[in-house]
Amino acid sequence: MLKLYNSLTRMKEVFEPLGPPFVGMYVCGPTVYDEPHLGHAKSYISFDIIVRFLRAAGYRVRYVQNITDVGHLLDNEAGEDRILKKARLERLEPVEVAQKYENSYFRSMDRLNNLRPDISCRATGHIPEMLEMVQALIEKGYAYEEDGNVYFDVRKFAGYGKLSGRTLDELREGVRNEPAEGKRYFADFALWKKADAAHLMRWRSVWGMGFPGWHLECSVMAAKYLGESIDIHGGGLDNQFPHHECEIAQSEAASGKPFVKYWIHNNMVTVEGQKMSKSLGNFVTLGTLFERFTPMTVRFFVLQGHYRSPQDFSDQALEAAGKGFGKLARTISDLREKISRVPAEGKDVPEGPWGEYRERFFAFMEDDFNTAGAITVLFDLAKRIHSVLDTVPKTDLIQAERLFSFLSEDILGFRFQDVERYSSGSLESDLIALCIELRRECREQKLWTLADRIREGLMTMGISLEDGKDGTRWRKKT
Repeated sequence: MLKLYNSLTRMKEVFEPLGPPFVGMYVCGPTVYDEPHLGHAKSYISFDIIVRFLRAAGYRVRYVQNITDVGHLLDNEAGEDRILKKARLERLEPVEVAQKYENSYFRSMDRLNNLRPDISCRATGHIPEMLEMVQALIEKGYAYEEDGNVYFDVRKFAGYGKLSGRTLDELREGVRNEPAEGKRYFADFALWKKADAAHLMRWRSVWGMGFPGWHLECSVMAAKYLGESIDIHGGGLDNQFPHHECEIAQSEAASGKPFVKYWIHNNMVTVEGQKMSKSLGNFVTLGTLFERFTPMTVRFFVLQGHYRSPQDFSDQALEAAGKGFGKLARTISDLREKISRVPAEGKDVPEGPWGEYRERFFAFMEDDFNTAGAITVLFDLAKRIHSVLDTVPKTDLIQAERLFSFLSEDILGFRFQDVERYSSGSLESDLIALCIELRRECREQKLWTLADRIREGLMTMGISLEDGKDGTRWRKKT
């Protein structure tokens, strides 16, 4: 029985979706104005695990993730759109900035072996739906327009603060400046912002030219693709307030229905106990990290901790994670090699003596997705496999391989195609992996001729490539 921690009720609850076996899950995606970093890895690996485990448990999950390509302002509502600022710095159009860093984000997520969302939706592709929601909120008395700006009146929504636990009086105590001009109350948040002719990203509305507030897009896209009430909404703990609080207010005010049944928040990555941030100079992009550590080492590092706990980054922690993943990789390599050396037998494989490991693994995962505990079961299973590798029948080894693969690859999302890199550290394996990565980048940039040359060159050296939904596998031709 799966139990998960619900940030809304602040307790673990038995998971009972609204319309089983269907599960609708919405996760706040990136604001695409810069390179993805280790914090993104922790967040999206955490939610990837949730999707994988729910599917393994028999649920039909629709996974929706947004791409924020407009409206996310620096310093909440008083600052500048992050993408517009980056566009000026790099002398690009805003759409170029968004496309550049969206591509970079997905490249990094693919390397971490995160499943792609079933629906990945951009904010700029849903402006008409946002305008409809704003108009509906005005008509219902929850929003007001002042000089081309539209604000949500938080005092009209009785449930404001129920997710974060903050009251309006407590919020008021921390405010030093007067509300922005046009606001009736300091905590009111923007649904639509006025934009002058110099603003590069703006749309026509009945209130004049403008652009949507950041909080609006998630409410609109969650409702469009999952319905007015959804099962799971996920995101980083730093988005709990104000972003998710505002989502609840505008969504429930517009529909009159509960917005989300289960709120799930992942905690942050720290460096020597401090939150990772650019201002502190401790910011680590995934591109930089992948130059020193493999993506699977990073994935293993994240899954060694709990998604709701902060995780402290250091080179030593990543090096230890690499050694741990290497042990699992060697286990699957040794096991598959042993199976291939034994003469083939019938396809029917009887139940082997491995059921206890599956039960223990699932018990940890059903306890609020405890991946750290699940990994300890994998190590126990690996130890048992090595102890009987030369003594048990092939049918038992096949059963062990199927279980190990199901738990480690299907659910935890580890990728073992390049196990030689972890078992032998061979230069050959490293060079082949580099060629595969270069070919992937060529294909993404539509450099088809160069990509084909890389593949053909490997073939002449006796290396065949097999492209699949989980990436590219390689093997030596016999």
